Amino acid sequence: MFEEDNGKRKHVRFPRVDFSVSPFIVIWETTFACDLACKHCRASAVPFRAKDELSYDESEELLEEISKFGRPLLVLTGGDPFKREDIFDIIKFAVSKNLPVSISPSVTPLFTDDVILKLKEAGIKAVSLSLDGPDEQTHDSFRGVDGVFRRTLEIWQKLVKSGIKVQINTTVSRFNVEKLPEIFFLVAQNRAMTWSVFFLVEVGRAFGKQDIQITPQEFEDIANFLYDAGEYIWVKTTEGHHFKRVFIQREVLSEKGLDFREHMKIGDLYFYLSEKLMFYAYKGNFRKVRRRTPMNVNAGRGFVFISKNGDVFPSGFLPLKAGSVRQKSIVEIYRNSEILRSLRNYELLKGKCKVCEFREVCGGSRSRAYAYTKDPFESEPLCIWKPGSSQVFRNLHISQENIQEI
Repeated sequence: MFEEDNGKRKHVRFPRVDFSVSPFIVIWETTFACDLACKHCRASAVPFRAKDELSYDESEELLEEISKFGRPLLVLTGGDPFKREDIFDIIKFAVSKNLPVSISPSVTPLFTDDVILKLKEAGIKAVSLSLDGPDEQTHDSFRGVDGVFRRTLEIWQKLVKSGIKVQINTTVSRFNVEKLPEIFFLVAQNRAMTWSVFFLVEVGRAFGKQDIQITPQEFEDIANFLYDAGEYIWVKTTEGHHFKRVFIQREVLSEKGLDFREHMKIGDLYFYLSEKLMFYAYKGNFRKVRRRTPMNVNAGRGFVFISKNGDVFPSGFLPLKAGSVRQKSIVEIYRNSEILRSLRNYELLKGKCKVCEFREVCGGSRSRAYAYTKDPFESEPLCIWKPGSSQVFRNLHISQENIQEI
């Protein structure tokens, strides 16, 4: 929401949660173990489970504590959660605590028809699957195992038929940036609930791989493409926080009857992606949907990550330890950890993020800032926006206080 001329319009979702007290979403890395070999894997996963993973008893204790936050979204991830023999017991216990549970598994031979039935019976809310290309060559190359693309489409269709909602996760890289419209087509055609587009942070296997990274201008073009794609499917981003800034700018310019191409820095990639998008939207005869506004969460602010051994971090891509659930309650850690409290303070931001008119609805990727500078409060490296550079947006007064809660 922004405030202008004493009027309010909703352009960013802000949940009815005090982020200093409770997170909106909790990500729990249940295991490192995974049978894939993805080029960008944050966890640098290996096939075998680690000895220091939380035990089932510890898992129950953790879920009891998470439930004290209220009903945050709980996402079970890895590695591959199916490498844990007790994962269905974990899901059932979490559901018994009234937690909405989703799972983000790998597509391997462990993901069987019987597993889909067990997920349904356990009460899972949604499953997220990775799709990094519209074809076998692109996707399987990125995932490091042949046959994963074909298997992903099969599992996806079976989940939809079973009534389980599916989110598709796509990691943007040099390998697939021009194929995003084709991926959009598959996402829309196969009835995914949400398309979650992830922008790489140099951690895990992605560390030091500049050859797979995109440029700030390419991010801007992709963000504008995703805004357009949001007319047909629900779109969200991970570690692409300035998509919220692009979203607001596009909405404001549209309401003013102004051409965004004249007021934003648009590159050739956008026009290529846009043309392809229009082609595939027409080909699929996709109906327009109500555009989904972005959620205003960030690392440590409405978002918290618990590693396989119980260590707590602002996100899975920001390796600044906030505590351990083996020593303190996740509730105490989230509310009182110095790093988490600091990340919730906009005044500590540096560089252009500190003075940006969009800072309280964007905040930039604190994980990427740390990856580039070793300072989580520095400017977002992938953002080309110059604060105060446009008269159209200079008069916007965007703050947490004037964002209407939902």
